[in-house]
Amino acid sequence: MTTSAAPVRTSLLGTTLVLARDIKLAHSVFALPFALLGLFLAAWPPDPARQVSGQQLLIDLVLVIAAMVAARTAAMLANRWFDRDIDARNPRTAGRAIPSGATPPRAVLSGLLVSGLAFMIICLLFLLVSGNWWPLALGLPVLAWLCAYPLMKRATWTCHLWLGASLAFSPLAAALAVRPESLLENAALWLLAGMVLCWVAGFDIIYALQDIDIDRRERLHSIPARFGVQGGLWFSRLLHVLAGAALILTWVVDPRLGLVFLAAAIAACVLLIIEQLTVRRWGTSRMALTFFTINGIVSCVLGLAGIIDLALGA
Repeated sequence: MTTSAAPVRTSLLGTTLVLARDIKLAHSVFALPFALLGLFLAAWPPDPARQVSGQQLLIDLVLVIAAMVAARTAAMLANRWFDRDIDARNPRTAGRAIPSGATPPRAVLSGLLVSGLAFMIICLLFLLVSGNWWPLALGLPVLAWLCAYPLMKRATWTCHLWLGASLAFSPLAAALAVRPESLLENAALWLLAGMVLCWVAGFDIIYALQDIDIDRRERLHSIPARFGVQGGLWFSRLLHVLAGAALILTWVVDPRLGLVFLAAAIAACVLLIIEQLTVRRWGTSRMALTFFTINGIVSCVLGLAGIIDLALGA
């Protein structure tokens, strides 16, 4: 049985800062821009006849951002808690908060419960503020899905698709929270979600290349562990091709998305090609570039471009 260093006693603020660094709050950038774009696709331009005024849209915007941060925090803390023993045996992750002794498992579990409760309270606020009961009704199932990813790694090599679907909820959930009927009216929302699913699953496979030996030793499932490095890369390439196709189709089906979004979509496809070429040339030695920098740019550029086009066309 693996043991970790004795946890350092810290204040509540200190523990919070340790956990915030450990779960890399900056990585919220992967999903948040798509949630905001989903919100604007559903509710822009403001129209009082549809019960979506400018003031209501601003309130919904704040609630969506808060819900996204709370949900991601819960999901990441669940990952850290479930994987604490495995992380301690993996040199790449042994410095994380629990295995390093920076914080005890109970603090991570407490953070998970608090962030999960915060997410459900935000879901309740959508009911109280705008009368929309959908977020509250679906809040617990969505939260359970998000927190189940580390368990999927123990069950199936398709876990990357589970993670992709977790982030693909972001534009759909935001649209549902502000204008539920938009999910029946606008196919672009579903295509955007499909793009996010394939994009995230594709780069998660690349990320899993770092742990292929550890996953096999720990009997964890991943596409690289099941099919090898080259097999994993081909799965990733296929998913990124599908992501690019879904992205272009998103532009095609929604006439409000103009040249700004099209240019961003083409740029995103080029960046995904660069990502694939980078990992082919240098493997996992430049993971900061292939995982965070390129994918962070993809999400921010697409989210901003879509919102700009919607605003210009209003």
